[in-house]
Amino acid sequence: MPEFLIPEEILNNLNLAENMNACEFGCGTGFFTLALARRLKKGKVFGLDAQPEKLSVLSSKAVHLEGLKNVFTMQCDLENPFGSGIRRNYLDVVLIPNLLFQAENKCAIIKEGERILKPKGQLLIVDRPAEVLSLKQIKIMAAQSGLLFRREFFTDNYFGLLYTK
Repeated sequence: MPEFLIPEEILNNLNLAENMNACEFGCGTGFFTLALARRLKKGKVFGLDAQPEKLSVLSSKAVHLEGLKNVFTMQCDLENPFGSGIRRNYLDVVLIPNLLFQAENKCAIIKEGERILKPKGQLLIVDRPAEVLSLKQIKIMAAQSGLLFRREFFTDNYFGLLYTK
C-alpha cells in the first residue's frame, strides 16, 4: 500500500469498539491489519492473504515490533466459496483494501465478506479507480451480495465504499 494512504484516517470512517472482531482481505504485510489491531485491543483481527511469506512478515511485525497479541494470519484464496475459512456471521468489520481491481472473481470476494460479516456489521472497500473496475460495478456487486450501501469517500488516489449487512 502506498504511504500516502494513511490507514488510521481510513479507519476513522468505521464505527469501531475495542472488543470487535475484524479482518483485512489481501492483507499483505499488514498495512491495515496492524492499524485495526491497535484499535481493537480486546477483539481479534485476522490478516488474510494467499502469500505465506507476506503473512510471516505480518506475524513477526505484530508480535515483535508492536507487541500485538490479537493478530491472527490465515493463508487462503478469497476468490473461492468459503475461501476465508472464517465462520458465517462472525466478524464486525471486513476491510477489502486495494484488492478488487486485481482480482478475477471480484464478486466472490465481496460475497465472502458478506458471508462472514455479522448482521449490521461493516464492510469497507478501499481501492483505486481503474479502467478494469468502476465504482458503479462495485456497487452493483455489493448490492447483489445483500450489502446495504452507507456512504462513499475519496482521497487523492483512492475511493472508499462503506456497507453494512
